[in-house]
Amino acid sequence: MPDKNTPILQPVIELMAEISAADMDDLCIASDEAIVDGNGFGWLTPPERSVQEAFWRGVVAMPVRELYCARLEGRIVGTGQLLKPFANNEAGAHIASISTFFIAPYARGHGLAYGLLAVMIQSAKKQGFKSLEVDVRETQTAAISLIENSGFNHWATKKKYAWNGKKFVDGYYYVKDLEEVVKL
Repeated sequence: MPDKNTPILQPVIELMAEISAADMDDLCIASDEAIVDGNGFGWLTPPERSVQEAFWRGVVAMPVRELYCARLEGRIVGTGQLLKPFANNEAGAHIASISTFFIAPYARGHGLAYGLLAVMIQSAKKQGFKSLEVDVRETQTAAISLIENSGFNHWATKKKYAWNGKKFVDGYYYVKDLEEVVKL
């Protein structure tokens, strides 16, 4: 039984402007677990710690990326990035996308993926984006269900989207219209 003086930490979704040493540790542990589980946002096996740390530091350093982290009991257990177009992409300036979206296996079942996705959708809307895109491997059935249940529309399938270490898997592309529909 928890001590009466120990606060119960609620799940939190937060935008990260910097990553402390403790947060980096949590982030790398959660990422390693997600990679081993097959949700490695490109990696098939966890990279060396220095490589992963450089990756995450690079994410927060880029002004076109917003890193959102999901915390459970105060520790980072998942992420999602909102990617904004570069300034020279005037034709695509209305489109944002989602990347590195995962919750570590040990932290699933608390609604964090839903909350993380909802926060990124809200951020994209507030920034005036008209569309939000995401792509996912066909094997990530929980992510597909979440994306589809959140109003994203499947618009394309790419054959041989990714190599999973044993075979090629297809990728599904989704888009969500963020503009309010005005009925006359």
